[in-house]
Amino acid sequence: MAEALMTRARAGDQDAFAQLVDPFRRELQLHCYRLLGRLPDAEDAVQETLLAAWRGLPEFEGRASVRGWLYRIATRRCLNAIRDAGRRPPLAPVPPFDAPEPTRHQEVPWLQPYPDALLPEAAYLRHEQVELAFVAALQQLPPRQTAALVLCDVLGFPLAEAAELLDTSATAVKGTLQRARSTLRTTAHRPPAAGGAAERDLTERFTRAFVADDVAAVIALLTDDAWLAMPPAPHQYDGTAAIAGFLRASADWRAGRRYTQRPARANGQPAFGLYLDGAPAGLVVLTLDADRVAGVTRFMDDTLYPWFGLPRAFG
Repeated sequence: MAEALMTRARAGDQDAFAQLVDPFRRELQLHCYRLLGRLPDAEDAVQETLLAAWRGLPEFEGRASVRGWLYRIATRRCLNAIRDAGRRPPLAPVPPFDAPEPTRHQEVPWLQPYPDALLPEAAYLRHEQVELAFVAALQQLPPRQTAALVLCDVLGFPLAEAAELLDTSATAVKGTLQRARSTLRTTAHRPPAAGGAAERDLTERFTRAFVADDVAAVIALLTDDAWLAMPPAPHQYDGTAAIAGFLRASADWRAGRRYTQRPARANGQPAFGLYLDGAPAGLVVLTLDADRVAGVTRFMDDTLYPWFGLPRAFG
């Protein structure tokens, strides 16, 4: 079947080409997102990959699988994009109130969430490989280390095949992979089952408290080492005392105006879109750990809402 489609595609049949590559589109987009950390960049990289594949059909000799061939093109496109863009972060929003001094500044201000609706089903086999904290940690590695780690440890490509995809030797990939593994720093979370009763209950209790500005109730649901981050703003608040200080300052500034919210999902995690006076006020993604919330990442980017099926106005 694949050979017949390839023959037709090489003859200029675009429908055959689409049938050949469409089964890999979602996993390619997730691959590009892991490398680039941003939804629009990942979508652009996939479109460039498919265009390059269409144009490169005459050179494809069939020694590698179509999947491997597409991953090779996509990985190259992502590495080129990182070099060309210079990883310039977007302009950081300025809080409209006198915010407390943050605990620290984030190192990856360009990170964006990934809609669960776009995840390939296979991604759910390893929750930690799509979790927001894992993708953030990947962005702090040198690009080729990120590519090697994702290809081998996440996607399961053998060293020899990963070396072909990266145009290098298996020995070089092994060394790059070892450095990436020794550098990568992530915290192991134990979230309740996605979509299960425990996750729903914890998410609903947290959302109610957050929307109602019940700071005490929010803090009671956090782990002791929880964090609050607000990309693309670099400010991060670590620990319950720092988070409480920020939430109180925010509530005082709003002077009784309350949020409304709509539920969503991102990176295999519960999320919700916030609205203030009917206007978008941040997409919040929760990192859960057992029966507590370990992280609150509030993305201050209105352009994200359509990706998650959220209305631009709600009230």
